Amino acid sequence: MSEAAARRKPNDQPALLDTELEHLPPELRWREWMVRVEAVIFAASEPVTRSVLARVVGRNCNLELIIDDIRAELAGRPYELVAVAGGWQHRTKKAFADVIRSAFGSTAGQGSKELSQSEALVLMCIAYFQPITRGELSSFFGKEVSRDLIGVLRAQELIASGPRSPQPGAPYTYVTTKNFLSQFGLDTLRQLPDFEALEDAGLLSKEKLLAGDIPIGLGRGEGDGEEGEPTTGVVEDEAL
Repeated sequence: MSEAAARRKPNDQPALLDTELEHLPPELRWREWMVRVEAVIFAASEPVTRSVLARVVGRNCNLELIIDDIRAELAGRPYELVAVAGGWQHRTKKAFADVIRSAFGSTAGQGSKELSQSEALVLMCIAYFQPITRGELSSFFGKEVSRDLIGVLRAQELIASGPRSPQPGAPYTYVTTKNFLSQFGLDTLRQLPDFEALEDAGLLSKEKLLAGDIPIGLGRGEGDGEEGEPTTGVVEDEAL
């Protein structure tokens, strides 16, 4: 054990990280910032925000340019750095999806089970019309959207309870989560395809949405109700 280590008390904090790196030439300083940023993103299990990355680089470091340089170096690699859910994350390029499925099976790389058509349609409706209550969802589809179906989406952390509606009884509304953004490769909800543009292009319409295969899982469950569900998720401030 070194003399310095022997003198250190058990509760001593480690030395502060040198983020400015003023002793290094500009090119080496930039390179060090790059590898630090990539190391932090690589080690994280979820998208890393700007505020986290700012802890390991200098005050005058332009993180956007750092990210651009990292992306340029990854151009020939099978993975890339993507902006998702308000941060950055390493992800395998879509071109290698079939390769990965062949190696590990059809569920490789999936954070959650595949949604049924009913679940996907309800999730789409929540994404575009949030915050929305379960009663409003039921009115939209013309069939009761069950508590069980909502529970599936909540269990996968794709939706969460939003603010209470001003309707009588103040039912909870539902909103999408950061995990929803991450699962669908979106940085913010503003990246959702514009619903009106999809309608104008004839690619999607409320009529087509309503004509989906909805009966599975939409029946009212025993003791079903909207009251008393705690808010467990984060309400997106960019809700559409």
